[in-house]
Amino acid sequence: MYGSAAYNIYAQNNVGIESPAKLIEMLYEGVLRFNAQAKKAIKDGDVEKRVYWMNRSTAIITELISTIDMKQGDISLYLEGLYNYQIQLIADAGCDNSIEKLNECSNVFKVLLEAWRETTDVA
Repeated sequence: MYGSAAYNIYAQNNVGIESPAKLIEMLYEGVLRFNAQAKKAIKDGDVEKRVYWMNRSTAIITELISTIDMKQGDISLYLEGLYNYQIQLIADAGCDNSIEKLNECSNVFKVLLEAWRETTDVA
């Protein structure tokens, strides 16, 4: 219990000092990490953990949607639609216990993460 609390404090402090570009990278990585945990929970038949990890992924994607600068034109609309579709995939994966749908979502975020790293100077 203490280790978890200490990690949470560290994570909160760490986020406070990161650049916006690094934060987006961390959010993309979080979706990938949480989807992997949800897939493991599906394989293990652990409904509680599956729901927990899928909710965490969905929360991150919702946060990503809230950070979109809608003044950027078509790309903003594209990202909003893409993110919303990923939320739908996660919801469908939860209903169907579908690792394939989680893989589809993870594949999108792998591509987004790679593209983000290529276009930003995140170290």
